[in-house]
Amino acid sequence: MHYEIAPAKINLTLDTLYKRDDGYHEVSMVMTTVDLNDNLSFEKRKDRKIIIESDHQFVPTDRRNLAYQAAQLMMRRYKIKTGVTINIDKHIPIAAGLAGGSADAAATFRGMNVLYNLGAGLDELAELSSELGSDIPFCVYGGTALATGRGEIIERLPRPPHAWVVLAKPSISVSTKTIYGALKPGKNKPVSNVMKDAIVSEDYDRIINTLKNDLEEVTVRKYPQVRKLLSNMKESGSDGALMSGSGPTVFGIVRKERQSVHLYNAMKGCCAEVYRIRLLG
Repeated sequence: MHYEIAPAKINLTLDTLYKRDDGYHEVSMVMTTVDLNDNLSFEKRKDRKIIIESDHQFVPTDRRNLAYQAAQLMMRRYKIKTGVTINIDKHIPIAAGLAGGSADAAATFRGMNVLYNLGAGLDELAELSSELGSDIPFCVYGGTALATGRGEIIERLPRPPHAWVVLAKPSISVSTKTIYGALKPGKNKPVSNVMKDAIVSEDYDRIINTLKNDLEEVTVRKYPQVRKLLSNMKESGSDGALMSGSGPTVFGIVRKERQSVHLYNAMKGCCAEVYRIRLLG
């Protein structure tokens, strides 16, 4: 039996630069992990099946699950002859812009690597994982990074200054494909390199002032409740607030623990799913 932690991520920036010939958008984004985790366990089987177990009613246990697809890809690439049972103890909200499915897939690449003593490095696993999804290479590494290309080219960064994060997820699901489909890229000035410099120089105020997500304007137009949550987050004392990924989760960042408690309590009044966590990076 082997265990892996799969932390959620938030976007500190998301710049959409242009539409590529392959249909993807060229992006530049700074992402960092937070201490909201799924927990996965891996156990070898005598047969060649991939079995996904989860108590969470909305976690698919078949080929639709990215962890299943990751296990399948690992078995094919490394000619693994036996199966695996993967148990997913789910805590990251689903379809929330927090890369929960990608984090589980990334944990599966790392977990299978250890379980079968394959000896693959993180770079090799990240490159393989890019065949499945754009967020997964970042999740393989974890920490903080500047991601470019369609998200699969990773430049690792130092951790950001210590801070608290309050996440609020409204009870709606947002389709990433729909949001990107409604986007007009290249309208806004890219800021990801500014954010990178702010993190390297440990400039908390500059990090807060550089928070930006090009997808936010599309999502808030389609879902007014996301706009309301962002405005509540700002009015309730967050130093800065932003939507993560394509949404609908929004987050507020504060420096002090007592600020985080106040912000958490304020947001509990307007949203069922609220989490008070820390930046990991």
